[in-house]
Amino acid sequence: PDRAEDCNRTWHFNVTEIKDLISDMRHYWPDVLHSSLNRTQFWKHEWDKHGTCAATLEILNSQKKYFGKALELYQHIDLNGCLLKAGITPSSSYYKMTVIKEALTRFYGVTPKIQCLPPEEGEKAQTIGQIEFCFTKELQLVNCTALEGESNPMQTHLKLRTSELSVCNDTLPTYYPSEVQ
Repeated sequence: PDRAEDCNRTWHFNVTEIKDLISDMRHYWPDVLHSSLNRTQFWKHEWDKHGTCAATLEILNSQKKYFGKALELYQHIDLNGCLLKAGITPSSSYYKMTVIKEALTRFYGVTPKIQCLPPEEGEKAQTIGQIEFCFTKELQLVNCTALEGESNPMQTHLKLRTSELSVCNDTLPTYYPSEVQ
């Protein structure tokens, strides 16, 4: 969630509240954009934009509960396992975006939102940057479709340094990068 009317934007991120989750956070939810000295920047962004809104639910009403539940859902979803079953592995091979989308929709029964980095100059393939699953307030999977009041979901994007993450192009070859070490 990120609707302003439901959010407590004055609730600032405090990494000490999730100190016992840090090891799992670094492994399963790494910040690959910021230097090692500032690796909590991404988690701060996630808390500020989404956690302060999700905290209206009792099961997510603290930083520890919010990040802990996110880690639990991530492991339950087992995205890499699902893609592996469909023959899609992190590698230097390219895949058709439609094949990736169809595999995910078939496996989970819902449509996720997949965002990519566009091809670098001189390259032909986009790179998957984020696969987003959507949940109801009861934490049941649901299609990631336009929310009421959202003007154009195809324009939704997130700026990452100088690159822009945006909804993937179905016609471009797609690179599924390996895990960050």
